Amino acid sequence: MNAIDRQTQKDVLTAALRSIRKKRQLRTVDVADRMNMPPRSYEHFESGAGRVNLEHLHRFAKATDSDAHALIACLALGSPEFALRCADNKLMTILMVALKELDRDYGDTIAALDVRTLVNAFTHVLEQIGDLAQRREQDARGWLEAGVEHLTSPGSTDTE
Repeated sequence: MNAIDRQTQKDVLTAALRSIRKKRQLRTVDVADRMNMPPRSYEHFESGAGRVNLEHLHRFAKATDSDAHALIACLALGSPEFALRCADNKLMTILMVALKELDRDYGDTIAALDVRTLVNAFTHVLEQIGDLAQRREQDARGWLEAGVEHLTSPGSTDTE
């Protein structure tokens, strides 16, 4: 890994950790305490100094009720936003549990799957999940807009 890649990973990890901590409305000392780590060590970790430490990522995720696997994935994706997006729903942890069950249940037969089948299956499932998320967002916005129309505005009466 070259110096640019390390800097990019450092920047991504730092942004992911800070955004999750801030979303949880925690101070660095709060997270350090929850991780059972001195505040200066935590600040060193959050700043992306040193190598990526999987144990620290898992401890951070537990301390902030976020997704450790999404933190790892955000490095490969180059997207700190991905870690934040998965913090509440634990998308990557769910995926990892499902993959572990696949490995446990099917073992060596997994190797027989061809690339085309895997690409098509994952693309199809992920598109369905994305479409579902969009529909739910649209449904929620539609419900809210319809509900707001039925609220009584200040100065009006219900009998009008």
